[in-house]
Amino acid sequence: MSEEKNLTETIRNQFKKDSTQLQVFKLLSDQQWHCRECEGKKIGSNQYAGGGGIQGLQRGTRSRPGLVIETAKNYCPSCQQVRLGDRWTGEIKSANSASNIPASLVEKILQVYSYTDVIEQRRREKHELVIDHRFPMERWGESEPPHLISMSDTEIKQKFQLLKKDTSGNHNLLKSRSCERCIRTGKRGTPFGIRFWYQGDENWPSVYQRGNEAEEGCFGCGWYDFEAWRNALNQRLSQFEQQN
Repeated sequence: MSEEKNLTETIRNQFKKDSTQLQVFKLLSDQQWHCRECEGKKIGSNQYAGGGGIQGLQRGTRSRPGLVIETAKNYCPSCQQVRLGDRWTGEIKSANSASNIPASLVEKILQVYSYTDVIEQRRREKHELVIDHRFPMERWGESEPPHLISMSDTEIKQKFQLLKKDTSGNHNLLKSRSCERCIRTGKRGTPFGIRFWYQGDENWPSVYQRGNEAEEGCFGCGWYDFEAWRNALNQRLSQFEQQN
């Protein structure tokens, strides 16, 4: 067996049987371009591009390396349209997976934020909330160190925010899509189409794309800190009203 085939088989055996990630990996294992619209639909999961699919493959886990996957728009001969697609280059990279948050720390984070999502400012049940890392995983560059149960309230607020995930919407998914576009295009997020940044402008300002130093590039984006973004926007609107 060639080295390339051996790597593919080794990676394939590290997935859970019948998981979406395994199905997506099988699709990309030929290292050819695959249209998300045509071939992603066949897998039948809304997680094809997210943590259960492409993103999860790119991040890797503590037991599996991340995959180097290219994403771009290409002509698809099947649907005869220019569509977003993905291709595994055959290369692997260091994983940048998230550490599991201990149950006691989960409860502490929820209590710090009074079980209230930052965007709609509604108190919610635990299962309707997602503990979101302010700094997106796609830019980490390496796996996250273990979370300490002793994290202070200040440290929690610096690292996390609460987003909603219920039957009417998933704000964590919206953020993930925005961060993907930012990495791909260098243009920062516009929550709900609002073109405002509390620091900087739409252009990614950092010379760093990944790693701890890259986090400064997120400062000013509403998806990074929605509360700071809303407060700054309200202040700007108040100043405008006073001037007029």
